[in-house]
Amino acid sequence: MLPALQIQFNFTNESLGHMTSAVQIGFIIGTLVFAIFSLADRFVPNLVFFLSALAGACFNAAILFTEVSQVKLIFFRFLTGFFLAGIYPVGMKIAADWYEKGLGKALGFLVGALVLGTAFPHLLNSLQQFFSWKSVLGFVSLFALSGGALILFMPVGPYRRKAPKFKLSAVTDVFKVKPLLQSALGYFGHMWELYAFWAFVPWFLSYYANRQEISINVSLWSFVIIAIGSVFCVFGGLTSLKKGSLFVAKNSLLLSGIACLLSPFLFFLPFPLVIAYLLFWGAMVIPDSPQFSSMVAKAAPPEIIGTALTIVNCTGFTISVISIQLLSWASGFSGYEMYIFLLLLPGPISGLLGVKDYGK
Repeated sequence: MLPALQIQFNFTNESLGHMTSAVQIGFIIGTLVFAIFSLADRFVPNLVFFLSALAGACFNAAILFTEVSQVKLIFFRFLTGFFLAGIYPVGMKIAADWYEKGLGKALGFLVGALVLGTAFPHLLNSLQQFFSWKSVLGFVSLFALSGGALILFMPVGPYRRKAPKFKLSAVTDVFKVKPLLQSALGYFGHMWELYAFWAFVPWFLSYYANRQEISINVSLWSFVIIAIGSVFCVFGGLTSLKKGSLFVAKNSLLLSGIACLLSPFLFFLPFPLVIAYLLFWGAMVIPDSPQFSSMVAKAAPPEIIGTALTIVNCTGFTISVISIQLLSWASGFSGYEMYIFLLLLPGPISGLLGVKDYGK
């Protein structure tokens, strides 16, 4: 959608970057607000989810009903990101209210759906000759609204524990529980890698195509490489029933870390092997996410599960913004492109160190 807006309204690349960052910053601030006021714990999470989906859909589509400008777009993208904070972590809280056992499986399906949603714009972009940016914006907003409405009619889970009252210290209390802190450290390492990898898959494919002087459908392959993670989120969730969430999370993080370490060789491989490599990386970079979230939810006191998930998400997405900006800066150094993905390696390493003594 953003490339189409750039062409139609002559927006600069810098402006597009601001629009993308506005969603992330909005989500970070939103999760911070939701965590401070413990909204998912103090109120019915289904209602919080619906109202957030309604507000997010409205602000996402708001530009359709006003004159397009860079300032308005950035403002509406910020508000859309803000209310996403009431959807993703609150969705995990709703799952936790339903599953005392098997939460890793449930979150594997939930995050798998998130991965497909993340990849979907790349698919639409590959078919942009059939869709205008206005129709894409409208359809996405309607999908968000319909999803929120479905959750509204879902009963409250049997394991929900309402927070007794507003307690500002709940934000810091979550990190005083050692298993929760260890799970969070694993998640933070994972987040250093995940979104930066997803963001730079199109960059790498474009760079590789220019280097090899070949033609690649960058958007379509980006969709496939990101979307394959949804299948492995589900597989990881099913595996967690027998092996446990820690087993899935540690092995996923280890394998994606190996992919980081060997990434310089990507630039010299033939295209079929490049795609196979990126598919493997795309499959391994995400299954640890729902399992770390499951570990956070299980370790948190029942009355602040929503707050714990939200503040961990907030911190994780803040970390992802830093890693994305680091890769953006590093990509400007000509001649060093082959080493750019090595900057993601500290994520898997720190994540594995974070859960090294888990449960001890």
